[in-house]
Amino acid sequence: QVQLVESGGGLVQPGGSLRLSCAASGRIFSINNMDWYRQAPGKQRELVATITRSGSTNYVDSVKGRFTISRDNAKNTMYLQMNSLKPEDTAVYYCNAAVIQYARSWPGDYWGQGTRVTVSS
Repeated sequence: QVQLVESGGGLVQPGGSLRLSCAASGRIFSINNMDWYRQAPGKQRELVATITRSGSTNYVDSVKGRFTISRDNAKNTMYLQMNSLKPEDTAVYYCNAAVIQYARSWPGDYWGQGTRVTVSS
């Protein structure tokens, strides 16, 4: 099986920074796209940022210029550097990954348990 574990959430003041991590473990051959999602109270889960295996990235407009997604393929780990945080960034952040467990197998979709980010003074 495959496990994704997020860490790095917490309480931060507006304008502050946090760095989230998502570590994948288990039976892994390779990982294709990795994504960060978030879900604010009373709202639907939204895609925040995506990174391909080769490092191409994409962001939702509301975080462009403030958040940076990155990954370390050797460590099967993804990061989200969040700067200039705003109260509207408050949410539970989830990582998602397309994991190939065996050579020539189809990727499976895996989720972490989430890490809470609260931006408040």
